Amino acid sequence: MLAMPSGTLACPDTGRQNRLAAQLADMIPGAATIRVSFSDPTQTWPHLHAVVKDETGKTMELSRTTGRVAGRWILRVWPEVDWTRPHTFDLADATLTRSDLIAAGRGR
Repeated sequence: MLAMPSGTLACPDTGRQNRLAAQLADMIPGAATIRVSFSDPTQTWPHLHAVVKDETGKTMELSRTTGRVAGRWILRVWPEVDWTRPHTFDLADATLTRSDLIAAGRGR
């Protein structure tokens, strides 16, 4: 694939993100968004943490394993992202947005 002078791909492969969204929707029925961060409130050190919400914005309960697997899959699809900030993966349109931008109304 051709790259632009900045080094980014001219035609980014969105197929991988769409496949991930489909896999996570199958793994977590009813999920709409998954927020991934390294600030697990139950840990005192940086630790992978995922919060899943449904279409209404209600937090869904997950097993610890399912949350970690979902978070790791998301991190692997976007390794270049600054993971010192939390990010939210929207399963409907397979996009990743910094969570603090969403909260401020500047996301998407």
